[in-house]
Amino acid sequence: MTTSSTPSIENIRNLCLVGPVAAGKTTLVEALLQHTGAIGAAGSVERGSTVSDHDPLEIKAQHSLQSAVMHAEHGGCRIHLIDTPGLPDFIGQSLPALEAVETAAIVISAAAGVEPMARRMMEHAAERKLDRLIIVNKIDTEGADLPALLADIRAAFGKECLPLNLPDAGAAKVVDCFYNRAGHSDFGAVQDAHRALVEQVVEVDADFVDRYLNDGDIDPGELHAPLEQALREGHLVPVCFVSARTGAGVAELLDVIARLLPHPTEGNPPDFLKGEGDAAQPMHAKPDAAAHVLAHVFKVSIDPYVGKLGFVRVHQGTITPGMLLYVGDGRKPFKVGHLYLQQGKNHVEVASCGPGGICAIGKVDELYFDAVLHDAAEDDLIHLRPLPFPVPVHGIAIAPKRRGDEQRMWEIMNKLVAEDPCLLIEHVPATNETIARGLGELHLRMLLDRLREVYKFELDTRPPRIAYRETITHGAAAQYRHKKQSGGAGQFGEVHLRIEPLARGAGFEFVDQVKGGTIPGQFMPAVEKGVREALTEGVIAGYPVQDVRVIVYDGKHHSVDSKEVAFATAGKRAFQAAIREAGPVVLEPIARMQVTAPESAMGAITGDLASRRGVVSGTDSDRLGQLTVNGEAPIAELTDYQSRLNAMTAGQGSYALALSHYEAVPPAVQQQLVGQHKVQDE
Repeated sequence: MTTSSTPSIENIRNLCLVGPVAAGKTTLVEALLQHTGAIGAAGSVERGSTVSDHDPLEIKAQHSLQSAVMHAEHGGCRIHLIDTPGLPDFIGQSLPALEAVETAAIVISAAAGVEPMARRMMEHAAERKLDRLIIVNKIDTEGADLPALLADIRAAFGKECLPLNLPDAGAAKVVDCFYNRAGHSDFGAVQDAHRALVEQVVEVDADFVDRYLNDGDIDPGELHAPLEQALREGHLVPVCFVSARTGAGVAELLDVIARLLPHPTEGNPPDFLKGEGDAAQPMHAKPDAAAHVLAHVFKVSIDPYVGKLGFVRVHQGTITPGMLLYVGDGRKPFKVGHLYLQQGKNHVEVASCGPGGICAIGKVDELYFDAVLHDAAEDDLIHLRPLPFPVPVHGIAIAPKRRGDEQRMWEIMNKLVAEDPCLLIEHVPATNETIARGLGELHLRMLLDRLREVYKFELDTRPPRIAYRETITHGAAAQYRHKKQSGGAGQFGEVHLRIEPLARGAGFEFVDQVKGGTIPGQFMPAVEKGVREALTEGVIAGYPVQDVRVIVYDGKHHSVDSKEVAFATAGKRAFQAAIREAGPVVLEPIARMQVTAPESAMGAITGDLASRRGVVSGTDSDRLGQLTVNGEAPIAELTDYQSRLNAMTAGQGSYALALSHYEAVPPAVQQQLVGQHKVQDE
């Protein structure tokens, strides 16, 4: 199926729906698509028949796991809609949608009120300088106190949040407050809401302020320019009421999108950077269809059967099939094949996509998330200002169930990582494990489900090993003679050495202070090799040794029997003996933590960290009632932290970790680790 190319830029509206899970975003998209005739009948999340949630795992979970792109036509405009997940674990799918639109619609459930995810996405949208629209869904909820909810919204997000329409007839319909100067609603007189809107809009333009003061009112049809300015500056955040289930307010919401929300030349342009590092200079794309191409890949989808699909927002120029485009700083261009408008999983082929348009490009392996596509070699260092993704810290160790499948595991995992900027896979040399890291237990559980159900690949999983280390607390000396005679040539080597502690994090030093040739120079590399072998294997608990200086100062050799293997063994045994006399300790990694949660959870969070040998270094709060706790804690105490944080915050908390330093474990922990190592040796 083929449709016409991108309409004129003035007739494009780009909108992403963000907010908490169960706010009804997907159901609202269905209602909007049905009302515009884009689909014949609205699907159901419960029946698994929605356009947005087309993935088998989404149908099974009954909520969105990834963003979905749709489009509709209304009032002469093409409306691009992006439906996003509402669970914090999948914010890696929600945040990139902000890069493709002028307006972020924060959907709030009338049944649940202002939830943390709504606050979080409102902050992200404001930080990216997007126009913001608040949609209060489920207004037909029995017992919902909508005036109180509006007051809560204004308390949470500011007095600039004003209703564009209000429920009427017991929330069976809504009545417009912007164009209507009079009338009645469930909230009272429409006149009051109309006056508040007009006064808020004209405040951004001194000439309109004077006219308003002189005339007492202004025709809303004349307020387009100041309205767009107020939206761009965040001076007005409109609130619309709707029930996706009953259809109340759906038509009115579409009219708001088409008549009042910005087209791509009216919103704040995204912040591009040209250059690398500190030398990068800010720049803005020009929404000119005839200019050279600048487009941004805001989503990548890899289907086992269809291949890689890149979702692109065009900011400058026009993309057409057959043209050559560069990917980022790539030197070799690719040839554009087919261009598609997406309707969930369905493709609608288009002949071109101009500035402001959103399209998909299929079967191009070179595409990757956050890439900038361009058709001019001089644009190869242009990129968008990076998004503030949360760091994936919740990890599991993974291995294929079948031996020999390691290569296929990495191939599949790299495909999944390409789709999700908050998913990480890494090999940890310290523990010789492959670790998958995500934003929480649900995030990783869905990863395993996708591997099993989509790619038919099974993994063994376990908690990651803790990368303990060993070191010493004071100096010591030891010697070891290796002598072996078994007929014929024997083995002989004797090594005398001292060890000294180094500063934490200094690593390892090997010093040759042998004089008089007691250990011939050709055997000294073998001595160091034996010492390094012991470093890797550990001495008291089986963990690598660090922060130690080894000084070899004497030894003995035999003119016939001395060999490299003898001195390697002697060096290893002498080092091990010295370690045992040098006050050996086991070190554990300490993480720097940043925990974000509602202020009401502060006592529980700080108390829990204290019980886990953690230390709180400070707290910060924001105007939205969110608290950030900064501190440190042993990584060994944080293996199940996401579950505990969810319990303490009713699922509203998040955290980030970074390795800070190593320090000695408590004596009881060391005794346990040493005991476990002895059992393994035996």
